[in-house]
Amino acid sequence: MRAPKRQLANVGPIAQLRGGRLWRRIPQLIVGLYLFGASMAMMVNAGLGMMPWDVLNAGVLRHVPVTFGTVVTVLSFVVLLIWIPLRQQPGIGTVLNALLIGPFLDLTRLFLPAPEHLGWQIVLMVGGIVLNGLASAMYIGSQFGPGPRDGLMTGIARVTGWSIRLVRTLIEVTVVGIGWPLGGVVGVGTVLYALGIGPITQALLPTFTVELRPRSKPSTTDEPADD
Repeated sequence: MRAPKRQLANVGPIAQLRGGRLWRRIPQLIVGLYLFGASMAMMVNAGLGMMPWDVLNAGVLRHVPVTFGTVVTVLSFVVLLIWIPLRQQPGIGTVLNALLIGPFLDLTRLFLPAPEHLGWQIVLMVGGIVLNGLASAMYIGSQFGPGPRDGLMTGIARVTGWSIRLVRTLIEVTVVGIGWPLGGVVGVGTVLYALGIGPITQALLPTFTVELRPRSKPSTTDEPADD
């Protein structure tokens, strides 16, 4: 018989901390977030196309007098508003995603080269896509709550019953479809990311999903249970 499939829990921060196995879940969360930022840096340095959400960010930036970071922050809050009808619970990972992804990206770019040879650009681009899928599976599977955009993905998947692969692919294609006409930069990396990230995350998520094991409440009576 197959082992029961581990499910992603839709619970708040307190329940996340009470879910046990923190010795594994916390390091997996932090490493996953770092690898997510590193994978973004790889895609940027490859120079063969932005990730879909960055296509949207860049497109919006062309029409408003603010910084790129401000666009990213504002759109994150817009996405969190969409969580409300999905009844998606924010968590510790949601906050850390917003706080750490950017610094991790900048840190990685300090030592990551930007190759000029097309062959190495392709290697960096493909590596960034695969690493991003791995990183997404790691930090989502740690059960501390997804980031704003991944929470949109898992929330829609939970409500509709559709697969993570299908939902993520539809979301990525949609944001590119909005961002490109607004002036966002699209390349072959954008297309490969939009089509590939869903299947990669779907394949790796079961491996990295850590089942929550809440502590059972102590018994409040000394009476023996009925036979």
